[in-house]
Formats: sequence, C-alpha cells, structure tokens
Amino acid sequence: MLEPHFLLNVFPSNQFSPEEQELFIEHFVRITVKKGDFLLKEGKISSHYWFIETGIARSYAIDVDGNDISTNFYSVGDIVIDWPSFFLRNPTKENIQALTDCVCWQLDFDTFQKLFHSNEAFREQGRTTLVGSYFALKSHSIAMITDPAKDRYKKLLQERPLIAQNVSLKQLATYLGITDTSLSRIRKEIANE
Repeated sequence: MLEPHFLLNVFPSNQFSPEEQELFIEHFVRITVKKGDFLLKEGKISSHYWFIETGIARSYAIDVDGNDISTNFYSVGDIVIDWPSFFLRNPTKENIQALTDCVCWQLDFDTFQKLFHSNEAFREQGRTTLVGSYFALKSHSIAMITDPAKDRYKKLLQERPLIAQNVSLKQLATYLGITDTSLSRIRKEIANE
C-alpha cells in the first residue's frame, strides 16, 4: 500500500497504530489544484476537506459593498475546510482558492463520517483539530478588536512567515482589517526598526 510520507505526518505513529495509519491514509486522494482554481465556491456545500502538502490557498468572502475580504490562509500541513458548510451541510459564504499551484490530500464527507463514527483515534484527532481551529479563529477575532494593526502583522510574521512573505499586500491587509496603504507603512516601520 502507498503510504504517503506527508500523510504519515498528519497521522503520526506516536498517536496512531500502523493499522490505523493505513486505514486512514487509504481513503485520502492526492489532487493537484492550479493557481487560481477553487477548492470551494460561495453558495456550494462543502463535500471535501484537504490537507495541503505544497502550496498556499486562501479563503475569502465578499462583503456587502462587494469587497473581497480574506478570512484565512492555508499552507503546508494545514487543513483546508469550511467547518460549518462541511458539518452542517449548509451552502458556504466563503470561497477557497489556490494562490499557488497546490498539492492536496482530499477526503470526502461520507468517508469522513464513516471513519469518524467507527474509529476513536480518528474521532479524537478530528475533535482536536476542530478545537484548535476554533481557538485560532477566536484569537484572530479578539486581536482584531484589541491589538494594534502593527502587532497583528508582527504576530502573523512570527507565526506564519510563509503566508506573510508570499501573499499579496492587498489580501494580507484585508485579513488584518486594514488598508493596503496602512500595511505598506507598517512594513516600512518594521524594516526600519
């Protein structure tokens, strides 16, 4: 059986038996997504989730004024998922698009449900991932209210340098809740420190 090295990192041997690793990995499908292509479009119900092996993707929504606002970025090792759409089976309000060519490992909803309900280790990893994603979202939401823009950008540089260095100024600025002009000024200030 093919045991992709990347997925062995997703299901590490210190948490899963070799039998569990094989069971989980055999259900994932390796796909390539070209730069600009969509993993998920607004109005659709998410039927898959992905782990990114290579590349960068972004989720974004269109606000009431028609502006494109980044809601998250994904890079190597990240799970790409629209949690509410995937689990509640509701049409999404977000788009998820590849910013670069990406290699992803995809799992469909029905297979996820079978694994989730039949294997405690898979279920526990899913819960842990969901909680981690919730905490990251909550932390970002609170930072948007309590932290100065410069601090939010510094945190992004520290925690997600690949994203900060490879995503367009405009897309980063909307994620940070500022204008691209402000982000450009912040970058210059940091460079001069």
